[in-house]
Amino acid sequence: MEIRWDVFLIILGAAFVTFIPRVVPLMVLSRFELPEWGMRWLNYVPISVIAALIGQEIFMHDGKISSFTNNIELLAAIPTFLIAIKTRSLLGTVLGGITSVIVLRFLFQY
Repeated sequence: MEIRWDVFLIILGAAFVTFIPRVVPLMVLSRFELPEWGMRWLNYVPISVIAALIGQEIFMHDGKISSFTNNIELLAAIPTFLIAIKTRSLLGTVLGGITSVIVLRFLFQY
């Protein structure tokens, strides 16, 4: 198998571009102690990101805000949310969400 240097350089460049934004803030911020309000603010970042990803998947379809009719993802999100609140289990929530989507797609032939 032949090594193509252009592909190899693209892979190295992509690795470098991915590595730098992750490591530089870590190196810079590890030298400082953030104030308490900054640490509280950073605690909300993961939940905000996941909420934005889930909200976009539930409420957007083909770049437009979807209606509540024929929105299987929104219907599946309701029992999934209830499972997440009740069990506090990531595995249970994911399995419940997948099962909800499968059942709704089977029922509505979507």
